[in-house]
Amino acid sequence: MADVTASPPARPIRDSGGTTLGRRHRREGILRAAGLTAILLAVGMLLLMLGALALSGYQAFTQTHATIDVPLEPDLIDAGNPAAANWRTVMRRAGEATLPGADAETLRTFRDILSDGAQYAVRDRVVADPSLIGTTLRIAVPLSDPYDQLHKGLVDRATPEANRRVSDAEIAVYDRLAADGRVGARFNWALFSAADSRFPELAGLRGALVGSFYTLAICFALAFPIGIGAAIYLEEFAPKNRVSDFIEVNINNLAAVPSVVFGLLALSVFINWFGLPRSAPFVGGLTLALMVMPTIIIATRASLKAVPPSIREAALGVGASPQQVVFQHVLPLAMPGIMTGTIIGMAHALGETAPLLLIGMNAFITAAPATPFDSATTLPTQIFIWADSPERGFVSRTSAAILVLLGVLLAMNALAIWLRSRFERRW
Repeated sequence: MADVTASPPARPIRDSGGTTLGRRHRREGILRAAGLTAILLAVGMLLLMLGALALSGYQAFTQTHATIDVPLEPDLIDAGNPAAANWRTVMRRAGEATLPGADAETLRTFRDILSDGAQYAVRDRVVADPSLIGTTLRIAVPLSDPYDQLHKGLVDRATPEANRRVSDAEIAVYDRLAADGRVGARFNWALFSAADSRFPELAGLRGALVGSFYTLAICFALAFPIGIGAAIYLEEFAPKNRVSDFIEVNINNLAAVPSVVFGLLALSVFINWFGLPRSAPFVGGLTLALMVMPTIIIATRASLKAVPPSIREAALGVGASPQQVVFQHVLPLAMPGIMTGTIIGMAHALGETAPLLLIGMNAFITAAPATPFDSATTLPTQIFIWADSPERGFVSRTSAAILVLLGVLLAMNALAIWLRSRFERRW
């Protein structure tokens, strides 16, 4: 009878590295769990940040107004020059018409309840329509910040009077106006149509929005053509030697330089040496162009490399010159990637604060700039100014300005994604 030799026990399956298959699967599961946890944590932190900004900033998108009656008496207002009228006296008589029978202390409180911009709102209305002189104008004007906070429930009436921004007598006058149906909140259009102000209820982002537009326009006009031209030369025409390698290494290094360094460069060169105006969007655009240009060069070179060599070979085979190959065949195919990189770089420039602070674009500017050479702020520097203000009303406006900035950045990134998906070629 033949001997039957027992087969050796089966060994666990091992990969080329000697690790058991089960252990490898466990490690893969741990890695996936760690990646999913990181993603969920990032999304959670993002939602937490947006939620905190929304809870703090939504109050700034509404403004409390009071509807008042303003007698526009001809003895106080000259029809030929209504802007020169004594508007303080006009507003004093408006208190008497709005609160008939009120004593002098109540009328003084009434004037304190109204924003300092109330008389200018009445003045502008009369200047626009002088035929109102001799009538009683009913107009809604903003309340000052303490009473705006009171209307929005941010002032606790149960707090002892010594610890409140408004006294019991002032609250009584406010309640009288509210009981008459004269107080209400409406969308705060001034947040977008007005420039900066010392008074939170009058402060807006128009100056910062216009300043950001001028700054980005100057930045794009300089960085886009120069960056693309430099990238085309380095990628398609420059000889591959030590000089071109040195330039390439330094361009990559410039992309990683802290933005505050570009601000110091702009301060010493553009302002102190060239004598360009301080706080001007033109100087801000020059500064941001220096910062964005390396990013555009790198993105453009990567897009040019992504075009298949067969495109170049086919164009050269039918007799095209090297310049025709680049500008008529390669560059159009690389343009979606170039535009995507450019828009992302511009979005990065829009959110920069440090270099603009160094060139003075955090000044208190009460009017939107008419030209790129006028003093202005940008959205990030306006946020910095408001965040440093002690008034309670600027807290919500700071968060609202951040939400506006995030909205603009989101729109720019969405445009980059759309351009890439719309014009991208797959090989």
